[in-house]
Amino acid sequence: MKYALQLKATLENITALRPLGDDFRWFLKLKCGNCGEVSDKWQYITLLDSAPLKGGRGSASMVQKCKLCSRENSIDILRPSLQKYNAEDNETFKTIVEFECRGLEPVDFQPQAGFSAEGKDTRTPFNDINLQEKDWTDYDEKAKESVGIYDVTHRIKKC
Repeated sequence: MKYALQLKATLENITALRPLGDDFRWFLKLKCGNCGEVSDKWQYITLLDSAPLKGGRGSASMVQKCKLCSRENSIDILRPSLQKYNAEDNETFKTIVEFECRGLEPVDFQPQAGFSAEGKDTRTPFNDINLQEKDWTDYDEKAKESVGIYDVTHRIKKC
């Protein structure tokens, strides 16, 4: 089953908001599709993570056993699905990544550090943006104007 993580934000003089690097941490709360148990702690997966699936069926970003029912579940980040959130996406939901899930369902996402973006007209790079507080501000020296990302929200949809 595929799930899409959609982001919505208000961008001020900024574009190309995206996770930076293969080590970007996607912090998720996951629900077991078998027993319905939801993880109480945030768990993260990255593109660098790879764990073998049972029976030599390839690999996934994370393979784990449910604490309650002991079922083995997996989640994988679909690299080709990664999308930038651009100025023209302002204040609309846009899919920024998709996950392939077997036995798991992502039920919540917590943006943290590791995002990057660039000045809308200047292409000034802004790295290590932390969206945990759902807002971020800075100043674009080239454009002589403030830049910001506000009211960050998300939703997770079945594909």
